[in-house]
Amino acid sequence: METTAHEFLKQLLLTPSPSGYEAPIQKVVRDYVASFADTVKTDVHGNVIACKNPDAPLRLMFAGHCDQIGLLVTHIDESGFIYTQPIGGWDPIQLVGQRMMIWAESGPIPAVIARKPIHLLKDEERKQTVKQDDLWLDMGAANKAEAAEVVRIGDPVTLELGYQEMRNNLANSPGMDNRTGLWVVMEALRRAALQNPKCGIYAVSTVQEEIGLRGAQTSAFGVDPHVAIAVDVTHATDCPTIDKRQQGDIALGKGPVIYRGPNMNPRVTSRLMDLCAKREMPYQLAAIGRATPNDTNSIQVSRAGVATGLVSIPNRYMHSAVETISLDDIDRAADLLAAFACSLAESEDFTP
Repeated sequence: METTAHEFLKQLLLTPSPSGYEAPIQKVVRDYVASFADTVKTDVHGNVIACKNPDAPLRLMFAGHCDQIGLLVTHIDESGFIYTQPIGGWDPIQLVGQRMMIWAESGPIPAVIARKPIHLLKDEERKQTVKQDDLWLDMGAANKAEAAEVVRIGDPVTLELGYQEMRNNLANSPGMDNRTGLWVVMEALRRAALQNPKCGIYAVSTVQEEIGLRGAQTSAFGVDPHVAIAVDVTHATDCPTIDKRQQGDIALGKGPVIYRGPNMNPRVTSRLMDLCAKREMPYQLAAIGRATPNDTNSIQVSRAGVATGLVSIPNRYMHSAVETISLDDIDRAADLLAAFACSLAESEDFTP
């Protein structure tokens, strides 16, 4: 992976972007793509759309959502403790004992989430499932007045951001979902731009995927693509307790995942697999028999319909503080998307 691209990934992972509060990360995206995109714009919804060859007759859209799950401040009690509601889908047990960051207007404020120490838990309490409503943020304030001086209702909260590289070219971070997909689509645009593509390539950093695929819906309507590929994470199954019979045999480091199923156009899927075979690029196959819970869902049914594909990045421990991916997988995914873009003629028929 090139140094500049590597630095871009780390910038993405160290920038907050809970759904509805994506402006900081979108600036990172705009700054990175400005040197190789012909046009860069941010629409009224907040999607960033970078384009190469905007006048080309065939429009290809790459979509990677930039938002992450988080929390939203809803109440400050008299003692200065802060209560929240979730933005996106949390397993509350993932929050217990975590360092958090409140993204206030005046700047980031460190806080923690914990619970009563195990020494003080009664027997019945130890058996109870952790509930989001019972968890609070402690920012160290002495009382409500002190907390309210810097924190307001509606301020977003995330896990403390970070990035850690591991053995075998793996890395973990709270934001791999979906900074990896975002990185792939923007890096694919850069790599394709070096190869004189014939189509118009629109790489979109979509917003609000975690609360209903909203940015993909609005950006796809605006771009009006003929063909599109969404990039998101998927569950790696190469760790204990996951049933491969239903979730598939998906491993870190064995390449990006190409999905098959009714949400994916069969010609797009076949083109992706053929490119991998021709270029001897490793890939994995997965299947889903319903509309996908990611941007592919909204893009496919935009306007009169879009020929849509899904390329996914294997991710262990999704929606946690230690989401783990392979840097090799995202590098190969960017190469695959660039190859797909450069394989398109000025006109293509993806009718099944």
